[in-house]
This record gives sequence, C-alpha cells and structure tokens, in this order.
Amino acid sequence: MQNQAAMAYQQVAKQTVSPRIREAALLSRSASDLQRVRDNWAASQNELETALQFNRKLWTILLTSVTRQDNPLPQQLKENVVNLGLFIINRTLDIQIAPKEEKLDAIININRELAAGLRAVPKSE
Repeated sequence: MQNQAAMAYQQVAKQTVSPRIREAALLSRSASDLQRVRDNWAASQNELETALQFNRKLWTILLTSVTRQDNPLPQQLKENVVNLGLFIINRTLDIQIAPKEEKLDAIININRELAAGLRAVPKSE
C-alpha cells in the first residue's frame, strides 16, 4: 500500500514540478552518482558505466531540447549549453576508453553548477 502511495506521489510530483527544477534534480542526481563512484573508485568500477550512461542520456536529452527550433532560450545560452554537452559527451567517451577517477571531476562540477543555476530564482525586472 505504501509503495502505491509513493508511486502516486512521484507521478503527481512529475506533473507539478517545473521543468527547470526537474532538470536540476536530474543533473544533481547524476553528479551524486558520479561523485559516489569517484569517492570509492577501486570498489565502484561496476557502477561507473551505469553512472556514465545515465549522464550521457541526460545530456543527450538536454542537447536535443536546447537545439529544437522552438526552444525559447537566447541563442548565446543555447550555444553555451551545446558546447558543455559536447564536452560532457566527449569526456564520457574518454573515461570509458581510459578510466581515471580525476576525469570525473569536470563532469561532476559542470552538472552541479548547472543544477544550481537552474534552481536559482530568476531576478524579476
């Protein structure tokens, strides 16, 4: 019964949370997953691929969204997100080819900073 209630709550939360907050939560989750792998590198190699895969899928969705013709973001911001996304995807491939824990730092930091920016309340004009 509790499981059904939790699932119902999650469905409502998905419908009522703004896309910005949802994106921030997903970026934070990815950063946390990668940080856990980074913090326990020797024992987390099985989790590395899963964490990288989640992050890559997330960034693929972000890139697809930001490059849509009807995306209302300013062009300069779109270009910045695309550049970050391409960096993230290239870094992910690099980590998969030659895994080193310090290579995760840039991805973790970018995800955290972008999540913080998405959570920030826009200044009213």
